[in-house]
Amino acid sequence: MLEAAEIGNAVPKQEYEARVPQLRAELLSVQRELSADGRFPVIIVFAGVDGGGKSETVNLLNEWMDPRWIVTRAFGDPTEEEQSRPEFWRYWQALPPRGRVGLFLRSWYSSPILDRVHRRIKRTNFEDRLNRIVLFEKALADDGAVILKFWMHLGRDAQKKRLKQLERDPLTRWRVTAGQWKNWRLYDRFVDAAERVMERTSLDYAPWTIIEGDDERYRNLTVSSIVCDAIRDRLANRARVSSGSAAAKRQKTPAIRSTVLSRLDMSHRVDRSTFRQALEEQQGRLNVLHRKARERGISVMLVFEGWDAAGKGGAIRRVTAALDAASYQIVPIAAPTDEERAHHYLWRFWRHLPRAGTLTIFDRSWYGRVLVERVEGFASPAQWLRAYSEINQFEEQLVDHGIVVVKYWLHISREEQLRRFRERRRLSFKQWKLTDEDWRNRRKWNEYHEAVNEMFARTSTRTAPWTLVEANDKYYARLKVIRILIDRLKMALRE
Repeated sequence: MLEAAEIGNAVPKQEYEARVPQLRAELLSVQRELSADGRFPVIIVFAGVDGGGKSETVNLLNEWMDPRWIVTRAFGDPTEEEQSRPEFWRYWQALPPRGRVGLFLRSWYSSPILDRVHRRIKRTNFEDRLNRIVLFEKALADDGAVILKFWMHLGRDAQKKRLKQLERDPLTRWRVTAGQWKNWRLYDRFVDAAERVMERTSLDYAPWTIIEGDDERYRNLTVSSIVCDAIRDRLANRARVSSGSAAAKRQKTPAIRSTVLSRLDMSHRVDRSTFRQALEEQQGRLNVLHRKARERGISVMLVFEGWDAAGKGGAIRRVTAALDAASYQIVPIAAPTDEERAHHYLWRFWRHLPRAGTLTIFDRSWYGRVLVERVEGFASPAQWLRAYSEINQFEEQLVDHGIVVVKYWLHISREEQLRRFRERRRLSFKQWKLTDEDWRNRRKWNEYHEAVNEMFARTSTRTAPWTLVEANDKYYARLKVIRILIDRLKMALRE
């Protein structure tokens, strides 16, 4: 595959100088259209052998296009902060918003290739990491991103010549390191690893293009033309993703059938005195366990979902009352901001992953995609259906990194919700909690009930199971929430 790329492509200087002005004008034109359209980002990945022209090509695109609308990122060894979070955290942070171009050097491909070449990982682990990359890029492409990947290639002799040429020039010799010469001596291993990368990850939605890097003029024209054509083609063929609201309105309201929720025993009760004594004991145990988890660098993520007025806020306050205020963060999730809407829906959740030893509480979460966005028609059926697998993959990465993920659904009966709504309306200090949206959601109880049960069926996995909390009695619910967290922390500390 890569040997076939070494065919000596070259562009004469006169032809190059004649074509560049028009190509630069076209690049700027499609970039302006992309920005005005604002419906998809463009993600461009540069990889390849040392000396193949990766940095030079990135610099060229920043020169020929408007750099104000370009995000350029080059990743080195992960920092201490990055190491404390899952591997892909730093890549999600760097993704360009819709309407922008992202140029990535030493991206999510560098570490797997280098680890494989230097024999730090086995073939099976290498394949697992490539599979994770495939899923990552598929999630971005499904969300509308244009993904282009360029492998800048040089033959073994051409690479040696290029490195020596850089070393001779006082202005560029700093770019050649001992590590690059070590990589050159492992050239055949690099080729083997790169070919497997392209076999596994060159897919229709994220193709690889091999660029022979020996001739700078050929390289510049080829990469720039492919970028320009890809953006122009997407703009010409774009189609608005239907919000799905019309389809949602046409759907029949499902009848309540026998489900996991309908079979819960909602009669659990705890009297006030028992609650106070048990709460004090459990909060004490939770405090001790979380201090141990902090010392061991164990991160925790709590996800609270449930019906309106189910008592999520009260349960969260009983958890945090047992913790050092400096050790946790509460992330309340509401409608996405303009910045958040300009990215993949998971982007805003990746941003809030906890550091090692800390605890993050999500009051509502990424499950809005398959609940409110599904029921209210803010996401099309295709969008929320694929979200199940995207969410499972997201949570799998969290657990694989060692994060303790605990997901709670606080369930109340329809009658209990109505009672609590009326109480909120009656009490002045609780009126702010009750909104028109709460009443509107209540009228769609059956639709939400159906969505919630499907959510359990598709996302209660072995690595991140759901905990269903019978919450008609707030005292019982609060104790169960803390008890489950204690059990999960004890398990994590044993492991």
